[in-house]
Amino acid sequence: MKKNVLCIVALMVAAFVANSAFAADQTLYSAETSSPILLDGKAESAWDKAKEIVVTVDQLVYEPNNGYEGMKETDVRIKSLHDENFVYFLITYKDPTKSLARFPWVKQKDGSWKKLANKDTTGHDNTYYEDKFSIYWNINTKGFESEGCMISCHLDIEGDTSAGRKFTASAGETIDMWHAKYVRSLPMGMFDDQYVDSNTDPKKNKSWGRKGDTGKGGYKNNDNADKTAPAYMNLNPTADEQYYVIPSKKVPFVDTFKEGDIVPGISIAPMQGGRADVLSRIEYKDGQWTLEVKRALRTKGKDAEVHDVQFIDKTKAYPFGIAVFDNSQINHLFHNDTLELRFK
Repeated sequence: MKKNVLCIVALMVAAFVANSAFAADQTLYSAETSSPILLDGKAESAWDKAKEIVVTVDQLVYEPNNGYEGMKETDVRIKSLHDENFVYFLITYKDPTKSLARFPWVKQKDGSWKKLANKDTTGHDNTYYEDKFSIYWNINTKGFESEGCMISCHLDIEGDTSAGRKFTASAGETIDMWHAKYVRSLPMGMFDDQYVDSNTDPKKNKSWGRKGDTGKGGYKNNDNADKTAPAYMNLNPTADEQYYVIPSKKVPFVDTFKEGDIVPGISIAPMQGGRADVLSRIEYKDGQWTLEVKRALRTKGKDAEVHDVQFIDKTKAYPFGIAVFDNSQINHLFHNDTLELRFK
């Protein structure tokens, strides 16, 4: 009898150790709410019941050869709520600059137009770009619980000039990537919902394992046929709308501008299909970004189970990671902590 008891205790200890081996450094608890959550980039009273976690992002992917003037560190504060159908997130972080000037067209002294860019040796820009934010959710990739986002980030690949590529280690493994693009997607009220698989053949996909969910993207370059000037402009644009053409104000480009005037380098529209699953509204105020985010607990549509994390089992933990892009195309701030979401 004593021997059996000892065996049972040993098994319990072993199980505890096994479960603790991949215990997250921080757990975000999603509190249940019956109050309606209005997506407006502001924290209504319902958010008071949600406990926040603070994640310091202070690791930079690479140092561009032509300089980097973005943030080197910031604290990201995250809260979560859920109801019967949706999960919500409130995300805030300090950023001293509101960066929206993504490859803008600028009129030159001689009357010509120039699309501003300052790409580094990897072929990416850290000067004329937009702020972005990303959430990475594990679907079925081994090692994510202990290594986080870095499980799919591959740096210094022989023969590849990029600063890094994203792909999973094995066929069938996928990661859900919610990508908030502050110029190309968020003005339309949504993230760009993407995913990562194991592809390493750039002939099959130029971004290797990183791909868009099923559906159409909502943006394209605002260039005329010979790429010498804009194709469209906004009618009566706001200050922010000098950096993106929106459908409700889109008109053919007519050059009545003076030297130094700016016209958007990108024309945007809502995402469609699976790429439009993650809804959001944002606010920039007093040097701080606030994102209010909403997604169905379970998404539907073609390949949804493969492309999207499904929050259908509220007893399990959902590992995730985050990244902050400060006016950078691919360079971003990340963290070493492992994170998980649990439902209360």
